[in-house]
Amino acid sequence: MTVIDIFTIGAGGFLGAVIRYFISGKFNKDGRALPFGTLFVNIAGSLLIGFVAGLGVTKPWTLFLVSGFAGAFTTFSTLTKELLQFWIGKRKKQFFIYLFLTYGIGIIMAFVGFLVGNAW
Repeated sequence: MTVIDIFTIGAGGFLGAVIRYFISGKFNKDGRALPFGTLFVNIAGSLLIGFVAGLGVTKPWTLFLVSGFAGAFTTFSTLTKELLQFWIGKRKKQFFIYLFLTYGIGIIMAFVGFLVGNAW
């Protein structure tokens, strides 16, 4: 890994983290059935990763878009915290719906992104 690789990942990560922060702040409001901001970024990030994998772009673009941007845009840790809060709060229905939507739709969107990127 070179210094340029590190800065490329860092630049993508900066953009991904800032955009995720904005989206989460806008759509993760108390009182809603699910944290839609986190759900959106994780599903959109899955689509982006699949699309980039399908495109077969060069290493610098993969570092920027996948390792940097999508790595910071998506959030496994926040998802885990929100799932844990549903479980502890005895909101098991929301727990399973959120779990299914995140992983089920996320995997499907990654596959769709791959197909679209591969056909591009």
